[in-house]
Amino acid sequence: MGLLKNKKISFIGAGNMAEALVGGLLKKGTVASDHIILSDPSMNRLEHFKSKFTVLTSASNASCVSKGDIIILAVKPQVMANVLKELKGKIKERHLVISIAAGVTTSFIKNQIGNNIKIIRVMPNTPALVGKGISAISGNISVSDEDMSLAEEVMKSVGKTVILDEHFLDAVTGLSGSGPAYVFLIIEALIEGGVASGLPRNIARELVLETILGSITLLGETGKHPGELKEMVTSPGGTTVAGLKVLEAKGVRSALIEAVEAAAKRSKELSGK
Repeated sequence: MGLLKNKKISFIGAGNMAEALVGGLLKKGTVASDHIILSDPSMNRLEHFKSKFTVLTSASNASCVSKGDIIILAVKPQVMANVLKELKGKIKERHLVISIAAGVTTSFIKNQIGNNIKIIRVMPNTPALVGKGISAISGNISVSDEDMSLAEEVMKSVGKTVILDEHFLDAVTGLSGSGPAYVFLIIEALIEGGVASGLPRNIARELVLETILGSITLLGETGKHPGELKEMVTSPGGTTVAGLKVLEAKGVRSALIEAVEAAAKRSKELSGK
């Protein structure tokens, strides 16, 4: 079980990301089910976790925290302040706090619950729901290398991880945090293009998904620049160059760049920077 073998993990919030993490941790055998406890306002969600994973649950956030070594704050950003107010004095220096709430800074959490608390901020993304996420991890000044390793092991249960200084996390939010939505929009448009060109919708969907998956695999395994691989598909005067010409004329490249920048800017605004 590694670093987490003897650790008890308390989840404050039992939403989709908490479910992905619990499922990933148990599937990999990283943590025993009786070392995981969750609290949530919804009794239906807690019953769901008990029946699906045989983990422990509590109706009280304070009780949940008292039983854990690692506290994972898996609540919506808009309710974080109220949750932290409730937990002030309950979270001790022995705890490692991991927040997966978008836009909530470690300094904000520290100001709510007190100094000298070990706080790690994580920006995951929705592919974590199928174990294919990428999470950026950043710790405050109280966090040790071992604490960071613990957070990495938690997040590796649902995908890959990168460690970054916290000032990068707004850019991460704009890129990989919001990125799945950009990709789904592109996929949706490609499917519609296939249908408009006469393909049955189910065939268009399969062609697009396999094209995306295959292209990602090719890029990853060859290590080549995406521009170089693009040129491999582009013959002079051919079909691909005709399609690319339209994409460039419509500003698709610049639109994607600006989308990432806009989302990163909004993340900064939401975190009060």
